[in-house]
Amino acid sequence: MRSRTSTPPRALHQTIREVLRNEILSGKLQAGHQLRQDALATRFSASRIPVREALRQLESEGLVVHHLNRGAVVAGMNAQQICELLDIRVALECHAARLAVPNMVERDFEAMDRILAAYAVSDVVSDWAEYNRQFHLALSAPANNARLRQLIEEYCLNTDRYTHVAMSEATGREKPMEDHYALLAACRERDVQKVVMLLEAHIDHTRKELMATARAHAEQAMHPATVL
Repeated sequence: MRSRTSTPPRALHQTIREVLRNEILSGKLQAGHQLRQDALATRFSASRIPVREALRQLESEGLVVHHLNRGAVVAGMNAQQICELLDIRVALECHAARLAVPNMVERDFEAMDRILAAYAVSDVVSDWAEYNRQFHLALSAPANNARLRQLIEEYCLNTDRYTHVAMSEATGREKPMEDHYALLAACRERDVQKVVMLLEAHIDHTRKELMATARAHAEQAMHPATVL
C-alpha cells in the first residue's frame, strides 16, 4: 500500500510559501524583515521542515536571502537587479502577447477595460500597482499557457513591488495609463506586431525611468542640499 505520509508536508509548505510570498509582494513584509523559522512554525502550526522548504523556494524566486548571522530575511533589490528582471519581463510578456492576441475575444477586451477604468479613478499608489499587475496578466491570459502565465506573474509581481513607488514619483499615473489604453486598442485591432512593439516600449520606458530615478537619488546622496 502506498504511503501518504509525504502529502501533508508538501501541501503545507506550498501554503506557507504562498502566504509569505503574497505578504512580501504586497509590501506587508518589507525588505530586511527577518523570517525566523521557529516563529513561522508557530504561526502556521507546523514543524520547521515545511517552513524551511517554503523559505528555500522563496529564495529561489529572489524574494528571500539568507545571511550568516540573521538567517532568512526578505530580499532587497537594487536598480540593476530590477532592470535584469525587466529584461526577462520583455521576453516573457512579448512572447505571450504573440500567442494571446489571436485568441482574444470581446470578454478579454472588456476585462482589460474594467481594470483600466478602476485604475483611472484610484488615488492609492498601492492600488495602481495592483491594477498594473492585473492588466498585464489579463493581456497574457489568452495565450492559454499556464506555465508561461506563472512565470509572468512571478516576474511582474517581483518587479512591481520594488519599482512602482519610484515609478509613480517619476511618471505619475498618466503615462502608464496612456500606454495601457494604446495596448488595449491594438489588441482590439488584433495587430500582433503593434501590441508587441507597444509592450516592449512600455516596459523599456519603465526601465529608463527607474535608472533615471536611481541616478537622481545617487546624485542627491553625493551632494545633499545645504540647509542654511
